Amino acid sequence: MSAGPRTMQPILGYLRLGVNIDHVATLRNARGGRHPDPLRAAHLAVEAGADGITAHLREDRRHISDADITRLKSELTRPLNLEMAATDEMLAIALKHVPNACCLVPERREERTTEGGLNVSTAGPHLARIIGLLKDKGIRVSLFIEADAKAIEASARLGADIVELHTGAYCERALDDDATGMAHELSRIATAARLGAETGLEVHAGHGLTYNTVAAVARLPQVVELNIGHFLVGEAVFGGLDKAIRRMRTLMDGARLPAAGGSG
Repeated sequence: MSAGPRTMQPILGYLRLGVNIDHVATLRNARGGRHPDPLRAAHLAVEAGADGITAHLREDRRHISDADITRLKSELTRPLNLEMAATDEMLAIALKHVPNACCLVPERREERTTEGGLNVSTAGPHLARIIGLLKDKGIRVSLFIEADAKAIEASARLGADIVELHTGAYCERALDDDATGMAHELSRIATAARLGAETGLEVHAGHGLTYNTVAAVARLPQVVELNIGHFLVGEAVFGGLDKAIRRMRTLMDGARLPAAGGSG
């Protein structure tokens, strides 16, 4: 006799969503003034289901400003993840504000956005010093890296708490409608996620994720957080930030559930 529909329970742990608000600041800075306000966007993101807020304070201050970081740290009701280059200037800012986490990323003035993972395999004592000083202040340290075994091993050796796997190549193959390339890149991410977890690192992922690409990454059991920004801000232009984040949250949650149907 059928016991009726199954209660849908997650097959994997809860997957956190970090919303990057950088490009709200990009819109503001295009004209100057105060509108649209990144802090308002952060509050709306939390209300819509974000578990944390990410902001990248770039050396050239092209979007997020020092004042934005001050306001975010003082008013946010969720953890702040400060993305930054591994420089002494950014270290001083992080030690002043003490965000929940710092994600160290590569940064070049001429790039439009972060173009790849941090080169941790050949990192010298400077990066280890930055990581150590952040951790001494109680700040969790994440390294934004390529999905590569050597990068995972180097991140653990440097003392990072977290690795954030760069999903950009996977998302680019999706834009090209390249199913073979997508499968290859997803396999790389999955292998790196397993290795990261086995090494004792917390595994995050992000860069370029959309409604169409998020589910496959969200299904990876070792990944505990996704950081998504540009796509959500872009979708907000057409339907609102609240709607965009809620839809992404639904897709992420759905990816962690078993297939519907069946009896038991």
